Amino acid sequence: MNDTLTSFAINFIATVGIIFLIVVAGLLLTAAVMYWQDKHQTSQTIRRNYPLIGRFRYLFEHLGEFFRQYFFAMDREELPFNRAQRSWVYRAAKNLDNTIAFGSTRDLRRPGTYYFLNCPFPTLSEDSAQSQPMRIGPYCEQPYDAPSFFNISGMSYGALSKPAVQALSYGAAKAGCWMNTGEGGLSPFHLEGGCDIVFQIGTAKYGVRDSAGNLSDDKLREKAAISQVKMFEIKLSQGAKPGKGGILPAEKVSKAIAEIRGIPEGQPSISPNRHADIASIDDLLDTVERIRRVTGKPCGFKLVLGTTDWLDQFCEAVIKRGVERAPDFITLDSSDGGTGAAPMPLMDNVGLPVRESLPILVNKLAQHELRSRIRVIVSGKMINPTDVAAAICIGADFVVSARGFMFALGCIQALQCNKNTCPTGITTHDPDLQQGLVPEVKAERVFHFHQNLVHEVEMIAHSCGVPEPRQLKRHHAALVLDGGRSVPLNIIYPD
Repeated sequence: MNDTLTSFAINFIATVGIIFLIVVAGLLLTAAVMYWQDKHQTSQTIRRNYPLIGRFRYLFEHLGEFFRQYFFAMDREELPFNRAQRSWVYRAAKNLDNTIAFGSTRDLRRPGTYYFLNCPFPTLSEDSAQSQPMRIGPYCEQPYDAPSFFNISGMSYGALSKPAVQALSYGAAKAGCWMNTGEGGLSPFHLEGGCDIVFQIGTAKYGVRDSAGNLSDDKLREKAAISQVKMFEIKLSQGAKPGKGGILPAEKVSKAIAEIRGIPEGQPSISPNRHADIASIDDLLDTVERIRRVTGKPCGFKLVLGTTDWLDQFCEAVIKRGVERAPDFITLDSSDGGTGAAPMPLMDNVGLPVRESLPILVNKLAQHELRSRIRVIVSGKMINPTDVAAAICIGADFVVSARGFMFALGCIQALQCNKNTCPTGITTHDPDLQQGLVPEVKAERVFHFHQNLVHEVEMIAHSCGVPEPRQLKRHHAALVLDGGRSVPLNIIYPD
């Protein structure tokens, strides 16, 4: 018996030793091959001068994003969204207690900070009121009574995965808010949950284009016949890349996406930087009228404001045609906007932020007596109650968010949106990564995020003494300027 055990032990140790030697030999061989590759490649100086060791530089550079996020960045430091902002969304989406203790960690003297000016006699709970549906497109055959002031901004199927779109669709239906398709066209997954849909028409006119790439009346009627499609939005530009079309890498253009968009499979999907048929204010208004006439549903446009001197001409052109022919809404995006892929100069340095552009647009519409006719929808980095309430104070009728709802789906801000390697399955078409995103679970989180944000905006409104959020005005909020002093918004942005 002992001899048997001894023999077994010797054989086991010998086997382990052989395996160890094979592994070591394999590692040494791999290292030798990598060393040879590094020494003889010509594209990277560090690897050529420091073979093998130089590879760690690129590894640490990649890992640095995650180490900074989890270990080194303070709660209020990180960009584009800091940990405090993201944590609020995560807890709201999970319907967890979102109260905090001891005191604010926010620097209240920092320029750009909003204060809401509470009144001495806040609105009692029994005197509060829910926001009523707001009508968009009163002169349309089928106007839209939008139930919620907070909705899902444009995100295309293709940029987002199938389970992500499904979760948003089901969550939006339960929350009673609309979901914008983004410029990638209408997929079956947008419709699956039964939510209201805003069909976005980008510069490539995906989903409503003919064989030559032009806007097709037949395709418009086809989409308008779907009862869930409530409005059509012409995208002139978006916040993260004004003057640049949408970018979907080739590896994301699957057969299904190619069919929905009407483009070749496996080739990059790059939209033109402008609608070829919209080169003037009159062209824009003609296109709005055409889509509204063909579909019978509200139509407006989305843009980022940069230069503003054309707004007077725009309003005068609308008045000349008659208010019934005006765009039904304008979606104002901000230079704070996000996207899956954009050139850095456009993302960093082009377009006005919403706190500058929104009061300009609202004031111009009011000046020309168009404010009650054209609804104002605003987007751009508004994922927390403070920013949503501030936008309503400045004059927005509706606020839409994309990245807020992505965080509700579980986004960890890994900055992998353009690489098909999103670790949370939201912006990838890799089935192994998608399987971690369960639509039924995430739909509940979309619902809770929406409901909790709306509830806390209502709480801000009650503190300011009004029964519901759309009664918030500029005198209800102040903005911290240089020097740490706050000034009411109605003074900074006179009506």
